Amino acid sequence: MGAMDASRQTAFRRVLLKISGEALMGDQGFGLHPPTVERIAREVASVHEMGVEICMVIGGGNIFRGLQGSAQGMERTTADYMGMLATVMNALAMQSSLETLGIHTRVISAITMNEVAEPYIRRRAVRHLEKKRICIFAAGTGNPYFTTDTAATLRASEMACEAIFKGTKVDGVYDKDPAKHDDAKRYDSVTYDEVLQKHLGVMDASAIALARDNNLPIIVFSLDEPGGFRGILAGEGTSTTVHG
Repeated sequence: MGAMDASRQTAFRRVLLKISGEALMGDQGFGLHPPTVERIAREVASVHEMGVEICMVIGGGNIFRGLQGSAQGMERTTADYMGMLATVMNALAMQSSLETLGIHTRVISAITMNEVAEPYIRRRAVRHLEKKRICIFAAGTGNPYFTTDTAATLRASEMACEAIFKGTKVDGVYDKDPAKHDDAKRYDSVTYDEVLQKHLGVMDASAIALARDNNLPIIVFSLDEPGGFRGILAGEGTSTTVHG
């Protein structure tokens, strides 16, 4: 099936996929698990085949977390920069897996490091997407004190994405942690304000506020479900939409 035919199966033309660094760990407690990176790359490739333009933001928590570093006495700014550099390593791993599948991919870093990544130039990034290249935005926003969730919302807004797809370990947003509470209830949809008021932990407050201000829906789904990303895009499976 050609990309043009396939694109009719989804309402989305351009999306941003946000995943945590922990999603790349597999069953390990730390670092990168190459088979897991490959599995996620195949998920992304299957959506790319639908003709959807995709950008990605990957966290760095599998390698280093700025907040944890600062909690252990490290200066917050330094710790955050270390966390940003961790996201570049994850982005390069994902690029490698996607290119093995024959998909042209660009790693675009908010911290300039010309040997491994392009600098972030909005118009150039948009052009890559138009050429059906996958753009992986690395190094957060380039500023300390901002999470990769905020970076994802910022880049999705700048790239005029129609939605943020947040791949997690659970199939949506719950009123409490479903891993700890059997009576946790999943929301089909929830407003930005409810997420902030009830501290539902979808993303941090600045990311939610930015999404609300730009009316950018956030779709939370399980990345552990095989075919989940493609299924959610095609309107199948369970997820939660955060909207205005």
